[in-house]
Amino acid sequence: MSTPLRTTLLTCSLLLSTTAGAETLVPLNGQSQQQIQSDIASCQSQASGTSSSSTSSGGGRLRGAAVGAAAGAAAAEVRGRQHDEAYDRIDDDVKQEYRQNQAREAAAAGVVVGGSRQRRDRREERRNDQAAQSSSSQAYVSCMSSRGYSISP
Repeated sequence: MSTPLRTTLLTCSLLLSTTAGAETLVPLNGQSQQQIQSDIASCQSQASGTSSSSTSSGGGRLRGAAVGAAAGAAAAEVRGRQHDEAYDRIDDDVKQEYRQNQAREAAAAGVVVGGSRQRRDRREERRNDQAAQSSSSQAYVSCMSSRGYSISP
């Protein structure tokens, strides 16, 4: 192997090991150093345009608790109103305590449901991120191949 080609391969390997993993890039059409660097930058830019960024949302338990508390209090009020005659004779403090207890129980259930949904969403997000990363890597390899390079792991 001639010295300029060996230098080019070494430079390409170093560039790829810091940017796209430990891959070896072999120029098949005698591309210059500048052309190689330009192609790498262009293909990386193109490949990064195909990936998506994750938008992790937190607070699932808190949202679940808030929704549960509101639903529990509303349900307690509805249940109480189903028996208007008896409900009207009950002291307001007792009604308030009943609504708060129902809200507390529903909030506890909401925390469990909200946490479960949050974990499910995070798992889905990780799967999507992995798929996007794989797609980005494939786009990079495809771009470099179309420009006359061989890429090997």
